[in-house]
Amino acid sequence: MAAGHPVVALESTIISHGMPYPSNVEMAVEVEQLVRAEGAVPATVAVIEGRCRVGLRPADIELLATARGVLKATTRDLPYLMAARLTGATTVAATMHLAHLAGVRIFATGGIGGVHRGAAHSFDISADLTELARTPVAVVSAGVKSILDIGLTLEHLETVGVPVVVLGSDEFPSFYSRTSGHPAPRRLDDVAEVAALLHATWDDLGLTTGVSIANPIPDADELPADEVGAVIDAALLDADRAGITGQAVTPFLLAEVVRRTGGRSLQANLALVRHNARTAARLAVAFARMGG
Repeated sequence: MAAGHPVVALESTIISHGMPYPSNVEMAVEVEQLVRAEGAVPATVAVIEGRCRVGLRPADIELLATARGVLKATTRDLPYLMAARLTGATTVAATMHLAHLAGVRIFATGGIGGVHRGAAHSFDISADLTELARTPVAVVSAGVKSILDIGLTLEHLETVGVPVVVLGSDEFPSFYSRTSGHPAPRRLDDVAEVAALLHATWDDLGLTTGVSIANPIPDADELPADEVGAVIDAALLDADRAGITGQAVTPFLLAEVVRRTGGRSLQANLALVRHNARTAARLAVAFARMGG
């Protein structure tokens, strides 16, 4: 950071809660290598024994991947982890907050949280959206997680003033799929255009929001939107019958999607994470060249 090198923040919940060991370690190491290969520095974010860390050692990644009781931590959990000196893996929201404190402006993840289906009754809206509304970090993702209500999430982001762009597509993606039925709020076609938008957002206009950059999954890796939609509908019914609520909903649904697609959704997830890491690294390089 002191030398002005481009840095990309990476979340850690995918390590501790996203996949089994040792695949989680292999994935984390590979994603960091992909960022380096594009000319940027990876900074995986977590809380290790009460210390907020932006950039992890191999031993830290191994700890997150294997230790029991690693908390899935959003922003509100950070004070507790620090005070109790516990270890936590950071969600999108918490990763954004800690990256911002360290001065990192670019962050790569799989998908962002959003407005849950049925939120009119449950009021279940991800803290990721709150953080995007107040924290000036650019988040490169494959869009809103497809288990959520994409349309309402886009409406919410508009309400709180978060710029949303889609790279290279006129349609907003739906995580595993390149299509969602929702038009792109804004389309940009390369990272140089996105870097210019980031400078206009923060430097020229003085806005303090994040920027959501939807990076559609590559054609060869996507799953058909209709197939994924049917799987998610069935999994939601199972979650409702089992009384699963709150933070437990997302990991349950994602695990069910993996099971019901015979593991194909996991392969798609890995592919989009790799794609987002490469894109974020290229964006960080372009942003740094413009004085970011």
